[in-house]
Amino acid sequence: MRDAGIAAEVVMAENGLSSQSLLEEMLEAANLGDALERVNQNKGSAGIDGMTVEELPEYLAQNWSEIKAALLVGKYKPKPVKRVAIPKPNGGMRQLGIPTVLDRFIQQFVMQTLQKYLDQTFSENSYGFRPRRSAHQAVIRAQEYVRSGLQYVVDIDLEKFFDNVNHDILMERLARRIADKRVLKLIRAYLKAGVMENGLVSASEAGTPQGGPLSPLLSNVLLDELDQELEKRGHKFVRYADDCNIYVSSEKAGNRVMNNVTRFLWERLKLKVNSQKSKVDRPWVRKFLGFSFTRREGNKRRISPEAIKRFRERIRRLTSRKRSDTLEQIIVEVGRYLKGWLGYFRLCETPSVLIKLNAWVRRKLRCLVWKRWKNSENRFSKLKALGLSVLLAQEGAGNGSCGPWRMSKNPSIHKALSVKYFDQLGLPRLCPN
Repeated sequence: MRDAGIAAEVVMAENGLSSQSLLEEMLEAANLGDALERVNQNKGSAGIDGMTVEELPEYLAQNWSEIKAALLVGKYKPKPVKRVAIPKPNGGMRQLGIPTVLDRFIQQFVMQTLQKYLDQTFSENSYGFRPRRSAHQAVIRAQEYVRSGLQYVVDIDLEKFFDNVNHDILMERLARRIADKRVLKLIRAYLKAGVMENGLVSASEAGTPQGGPLSPLLSNVLLDELDQELEKRGHKFVRYADDCNIYVSSEKAGNRVMNNVTRFLWERLKLKVNSQKSKVDRPWVRKFLGFSFTRREGNKRRISPEAIKRFRERIRRLTSRKRSDTLEQIIVEVGRYLKGWLGYFRLCETPSVLIKLNAWVRRKLRCLVWKRWKNSENRFSKLKALGLSVLLAQEGAGNGSCGPWRMSKNPSIHKALSVKYFDQLGLPRLCPN
């Protein structure tokens, strides 16, 4: 358990947050170099001024002295962010705010210095947007709580968290930790920078726009107060950004915790809990960061049904019969997606689902190939070229009345377009089978 007041005093005394020269520390050459390198690595699109990441170094070489001077006297004014909407995995659109590359650079070097000091004050139960911490670690910690006998979860989803952060409350929490008023003024300027959409700029009265380097750290500063409260009450919980799961021993306890936390979040932080998405339930019914758990067999980590649904939808788009790309090009795209997907879901402890998805992906590709062969004569020729006997090739090619999906399971097609065939084309496997 932590004492927030004592912790804050220790941090202010022992690390540079109590210094009135914190901004000068942020502007040290090494920190600036690291920030510029990170902005280059992250790439990203241009902001409202059209400047690209590649153009930033030359711009800084010509204008840095004036920019630095404005920062030091507290007169730098960030540009509004560019509004960009991207689809959410579960439907709907997520609004991102893309800062200019110059503002991304400034936010980056501010974030790096603040994170160095602030991260050590955050809860051990917080895993999102922190160095040397990951979603996988959060899922494993959640599994440990479930295995310990806490068989109910209070699954809390905050309603449009990044859009609804109260600026005054956030700045007050930052002011408890940061003494350099120039840094506080700069952060507030970014919160108030505004949003440009369709050529019009609107003011930012609340929220920390997703898309800038500083927003994730600010979200952790605000939600650290929730972490402190949960620890004070002795709860077992895992938080990843605005996704918080609290593990309890009974449904009754879960309902009590849900009510208390909902009230705390609104009264203290002016944050609303999404009543439609938040629930007290069994851990194997809910999902957490794309994973769930089995009810028996040691509460193994499994891929959530929602994540599997999104996987299938993506593969269907990539293997659409309407595409004009070559099979090789499609397999490159499918392979890239499979590698990234497996890189995250390798934590799965139920390989049977990977075996099924492996077979399903190959069947989708067989279906695509069969459709492209178009007629019996061409299909017979292709099957022969792939090493089938005349009899098997005729058997496969002669089933013109069957649809592509049914034919993708035909033994002749399966033998010609085998696992080895797709291996040779470079299609990755989700598992050895």
